[in-house]
Amino acid sequence: MKITLTGASGFIGGVLIEKLKGHELMMLGRKQKGSLRWDSIADPFPQMAVDGADAIIHMAGEPVAQRWSDDVKQRIRDSRVNGTVQLVKAIERSAARPKTLIAASAIGFYGDRADAELDEFSKAGTGFLPEVCVDWENAAMVAAKLGVRVVLLRIGVVLHESGGALQTMLPFFRFGVGGPVGSGCQWLSWIHRDDLVGMILWALGDDKVSGVINGVTPNPVRNVDFGRALGAVLGRPAVLPAPAFALRILYGEMASVVLASQRVLPKVPVAGGFTFQYPDLKAALRAAVTV
Repeated sequence: MKITLTGASGFIGGVLIEKLKGHELMMLGRKQKGSLRWDSIADPFPQMAVDGADAIIHMAGEPVAQRWSDDVKQRIRDSRVNGTVQLVKAIERSAARPKTLIAASAIGFYGDRADAELDEFSKAGTGFLPEVCVDWENAAMVAAKLGVRVVLLRIGVVLHESGGALQTMLPFFRFGVGGPVGSGCQWLSWIHRDDLVGMILWALGDDKVSGVINGVTPNPVRNVDFGRALGAVLGRPAVLPAPAFALRILYGEMASVVLASQRVLPKVPVAGGFTFQYPDLKAALRAAVTV
């Protein structure tokens, strides 16, 4: 299969490259060795990366986990929405269009929803990230009108020590100063990195999968319970809270993402027969970190 992967230099992209060995893979990224350089904010999508491709896995986007300024927010939006618009325009121009587009999105789509159970059919929340996710997904879905099978993967908190939120948390927990964030009551919807990659490969290989799928496990936990589980795996206490006001001083507006409560369930992949390797949080953390 001929596959194009964007975001090849990212946290998930590197693992996908290994898993897709044996396929004809074209990589697009800003840093990945051997990839075709593409800036999803500024550049049109390379036509050669679309023509004749069987599938496109679109994972490119500016990191959300940084202090937001007006410029950073614009980059977050443009890298996702404009980058996807440019990709779909290239698909439209192609005489040999891909059969499948798997496009990353995020559970930020749902916003802060307290204790409500959310699935793939729940409405969008309000605020900056939900608005970005709605426009991001709408841009990808234009490809469906061109005869392409589109899968929108709303990704939760991805667990692995080599990147993402867990890489940021680990130093604090290793030194015994980790603990709940804010009240600790907010829901955290997570997935082990290997399960997320497995879900992408499952969606790639099953033509019946289309539309929105939630990239999370069926077992969301409250933030305080996540901290306790991570502390137990590391053999460290997890009792020192990170107060909401301190997070707002440190991260500004982005703190709202850290403090948001999202109880998200993967009803579509479960109904479709996807099997999680790490549905249990402690087992996932043991596999995700080096003790």
